[in-house]
This record gives sequence, structure tokens and C-alpha cells, in this order.
Amino acid sequence: MNLEAFDLSGRVAIVTGAGGGLGREIALSLARVGCDIIAAGRREAPLQRAAAGVRELGRRALVLPTDVTDSGQVNALAARAMAEWGRIDVLVNNAGSYDGIAAGSLATLTDEEWRAGLDANLTGALYCARSVLPHMIACHGGRIVSIASGLGLRARRDDYVYSVAKAGVIQLTRALAASHGRHGICATAVAPGLFPLDADGEERARLGERQVAGRVGRPEEVGPLVAFLASDGSAYLNGTTLSLDGGAAAGGLVPAGIAAARPAPAGP
Repeated sequence: MNLEAFDLSGRVAIVTGAGGGLGREIALSLARVGCDIIAAGRREAPLQRAAAGVRELGRRALVLPTDVTDSGQVNALAARAMAEWGRIDVLVNNAGSYDGIAAGSLATLTDEEWRAGLDANLTGALYCARSVLPHMIACHGGRIVSIASGLGLRARRDDYVYSVAKAGVIQLTRALAASHGRHGICATAVAPGLFPLDADGEERARLGERQVAGRVGRPEEVGPLVAFLASDGSAYLNGTTLSLDGGAAAGGLVPAGIAAARPAPAGP
């Protein structure tokens, strides 16, 4: 294999949630290796800023405001992509939300909170995959990369929505791989660890003290991994979820809401 396996020139990628911190960095990383980008998400202004960055890198960008929890809008997104550029080579299921998701006793969790959390973080990914699959199958291949979470691999106290939804993303990835691997479609997922996008420098430093790497993740570290998974260089990776957590899981750091305490040393 040579470096040409990582060249995505002429390919088209849909990136959902492309206006956010991680989504924008993913779109830019894909553009750097040659992809033209369809930026999808709810808010147009951030999508336009991401698209401007893609164009500065010499690639085409198309902004299509889309609510991924609405299957009609998702189907229209795929149809417009095909009408405009005639192909969909890569889907990055990045859209999701942690904000506003209930965390607390299961007894107090409402039906509306449950459905909203699953729709934002799992159902939207399924809708997007369903919409692009016929086009990828017709073209004899494609890549579906979904952004899960370290919380999809392990539980956290009183988190019955976000962690369950992200675990579903991981299982959706496996189901897509098992069902469509022989169509040349590779489905993979990335499970980021701690990436506090809104934290200031002091807060990031404080959070990083507990991490194996001695720091928290940076948004620009997600994009290159997604670009690799979208490339021919990862052609035999399928159904796999890669943890991008600086070694947190390996070091035994789990978000259980319980911090181990070291006993004070005995006096003389």
C-alpha cells in the first residue's frame, strides 16, 4: 500500500453536524485529503463558516440545512446530493447532542426526554445511513463513519439516554458492516473520550489532570482519524469502533461518578 490509498480526491462526503466543533474539523480534514463536502446540520450560519473553510482548501462545498431526526429531510439531503454531484462516497454521522439530555433517576425520566435523546444521537444516524445505502450499493462501495462516544462503551451513573444511544450507534455500525460488507461498504465508528469543546484553558487543564495522556482531547485530533476511516487505506476495517481517548479506557478511567480516594499516609 502507498500513500495514494489515503487520497480522496474527487469523492463526495456528507458530514452531519458540520457546523459544530468536531464536525467542522472533520469536514476540513476530509477536504485536505481531497473530498468535496456536503455540510448538513440544523443551523445554517455555522455550516456556511465550515463550507468557507472547505473552499479555502480548494474543494467544493454545499450547505444543506437538515434536521437528521426528520426522515423526510434526510431523504431530501441524499437526493439533493445525488442531483448536485452525482455520488455519495462517504457519510459521516456526526450530528448529535448532549445538551439538554436528562441525567437522573430512571424514575424521573420522561418519555419525551427518552425519545428526544435517542432521536438526536441514534435515530438520525440510522436515517442517514438508510438514505445513502442505495446510492453506495449502486456504486459498489462507500464509507459510513459514525461518531459514537466512550460513554457508549461503558456506563455512567444515572445516564440512561446518551450512553444508551451511543451504544446503539456502535451496534448500528456492526449491523451495517455485517449486512453490507459484501457490497463494498465499510461501516466504522469513532468513540471519542473527553473532548470538552466549550471549556476554557483553566477548565481543560483541570480535567486533563485525571486523564492518562495528561490532557483532554482537541477537536482537530478527530478529523484525521475520520479521514483515514473514509479512505482506501482502511478497506479491511469494518464493523470496528476505535477509541480516541488518550488511553483513558486502558488506564481504567471510567466515568462512573465515583472517584477513588487515596488514604492519607500514616503519621510518624
